Amino acid sequence: MYRGSLIARGTLWNLLGQSLPAVVALFAVPILISGLGTDRFGVLTLAWTLIGYFSLFDFGLGRALTQVVSERIGLNRDSDVVDIVWTGTYLMALFGVAAGTTMALSAPWLVGNVLKVPPALERETLRAFLILAATLPIVTAHAGLRGALEAWLRFDLTNVVRIPMGVLTFVGPLLILPFSRSLLAAVATLGIARASGFVVQLALCRRAVPSLRSFTPPRFTAVIPLLRFGSWMTVSNIVSPIMVSLDRFVIGAMISMAAVAYYATPYEAVTKVLLIPAALVGVLFPAFSRTFVQDKARTFRLFRRGVKVLTLALFPLCLLAASFGREALTIWLGSDFADKSTRVLQLLAVGVFVNGLANVPFALIQGIGRPDVTAKLHLLELPFYLAALWWFAHAWGIIGAAVAWVVRVALDALLLFIASERALKVSSTATGGLVAGLATVLLAFGIGTDRITLMPKILLTSLTLLIFGGIVWAWVLKGEDRALLTDGLRALGVRGGE
Repeated sequence: MYRGSLIARGTLWNLLGQSLPAVVALFAVPILISGLGTDRFGVLTLAWTLIGYFSLFDFGLGRALTQVVSERIGLNRDSDVVDIVWTGTYLMALFGVAAGTTMALSAPWLVGNVLKVPPALERETLRAFLILAATLPIVTAHAGLRGALEAWLRFDLTNVVRIPMGVLTFVGPLLILPFSRSLLAAVATLGIARASGFVVQLALCRRAVPSLRSFTPPRFTAVIPLLRFGSWMTVSNIVSPIMVSLDRFVIGAMISMAAVAYYATPYEAVTKVLLIPAALVGVLFPAFSRTFVQDKARTFRLFRRGVKVLTLALFPLCLLAASFGREALTIWLGSDFADKSTRVLQLLAVGVFVNGLANVPFALIQGIGRPDVTAKLHLLELPFYLAALWWFAHAWGIIGAAVAWVVRVALDALLLFIASERALKVSSTATGGLVAGLATVLLAFGIGTDRITLMPKILLTSLTLLIFGGIVWAWVLKGEDRALLTDGLRALGVRGGE
């Protein structure tokens, strides 16, 4: 079930589903900043952040559906799968109602007391947040249907819906600009896109899995395995997005909404690299679940290869971001924006590399049924990160916020690799040394190449990439790793049905 060809096809679908909207964003964001103004765009970025955060407000049931259903299918226990899927989806919609109510009740306090929203925009921002609150039940129920399809390895169907929804996230507000600069209208397009996506996903789910064509009422017995896994996932689903988005809210509260734009824009750009590990671990997660109970040695091989493949993919991209961040921002958004955001982008590139590799141990730990481990790590990290973020942002502004984020993801990666080593009963010392060494190279490039002229910078970066490629191919990749890469790359262009 988990040859290189299958992993490659699933990864490619996931990558397309996440990267195509990101490409659209590259062209849409400058127009939105110009059309809406810096303050309105800052609020819109918070709306995007809130949608991403509350889409995970499902008490872990989205991930639990994938894990539990995948396990049942692997054990040929299909009889209880239908009850599990529909019960989980109903519960997720109910939790979405709770999340929407919470957001609607807290929106006046958030807009009036926490965020530094200009007085002229307060009423508009409040109404936009209320629209977001109304869409949350649809967002969470949609996540349940997607989790079920991923258990059946139908990444094609999940991404057929994800792509247009992601594109409309940016194109929707863009289409409104010729008629209105209202945040209310811009955010309404986000709600319409998600409602439409839910309807289409439901139809595809029932068509792909005939047993799901009949709705079944909630079953208590189906709730138990989901909540057993999802209860700890709830902690991660709440705390992890807080740590992901906390920096922008702290900047908005301590500095200004304009500073949010100067920080969030390079953040959104460079973290798009994380689409690659997200695409891969989306396929590896059910693979870890199925192989760990049968053959731990096979699980370790999948884990090790996942880290190696991501190292090959992420380091060149993050090195280019650290080296040519200023030039890219200048072309994209102008020299004034680049002056304020370049150092932020370079620092975040280091964190993105480390955080991207940490996706593999994160998926492993949860895939083998230990979401309590990741939840406890998140609870441990949160107070330290909040203190560091507040202190660094106060001392150094948005650059300080970037430093705090990098330190946090580095600590998180270290703890996750240690936990994976214990779960698999293997040593990951070599992996840790590789990650630390390459992260140091990225940091050196971010600090040292900012003011170097373009041609020497191109030569230095090219030489570094050549050395990196030679070292990885000669000493990091083994014969079986090279065969897996070849198998996967071949599958991207031929024989989708083997």
